[in-house]
Amino acid sequence: MPTMNLSMTEVQGVASRRIVLIGPMASGKTSIGRHLAELLGWRFTDTDQVIEQTSGVDIATIFALEGELGFRKREHSQLAALSGQTEIVIATGGGAILMPENHPLLIRESHIVLTIVSRNRQLERARKLRNRPLLHNSDPEKVLEETWKTRQSLYYALANTTIDTTLGSPKELAVRLHTHLTHCMVL
Repeated sequence: MPTMNLSMTEVQGVASRRIVLIGPMASGKTSIGRHLAELLGWRFTDTDQVIEQTSGVDIATIFALEGELGFRKREHSQLAALSGQTEIVIATGGGAILMPENHPLLIRESHIVLTIVSRNRQLERARKLRNRPLLHNSDPEKVLEETWKTRQSLYYALANTTIDTTLGSPKELAVRLHTHLTHCMVL
């Protein structure tokens, strides 16, 4: 059963007007975030989806034409545009935490939720995803493992709350997360 783990930085009664979901690819940020926003009566946005909509091409094409740095610049611009918005749940791309200049944009008046998932479940979900440039490789499992090792300390450093999304539907996980957040935050 998924558990909620509070980080040491968790403070009862902190008023946060934004919830930002961070975590690895295929950990449920978008699907859980969508349900969580509905439960809160807030807006939802997925930064990867907005980047695709505003650029008119998919992420794989952006990576092919502009490289990862070009994509990360677009991602930073999107986070900057969202940084002042409230009553919003934001699902970020898995690598949004890589640029240090994104950190203040992510944490500004936000409660950061880290979504984690078992490697087997992540692989199962990732195989269903299209347009994931980092998985265009002969060994997706190795890529996912190396990506996690590179990013995990940043994820945990930024997170206020961690949820394991290995088991449970996105709706069930969102309900559990909502219950947890309403006990530890003033929404």
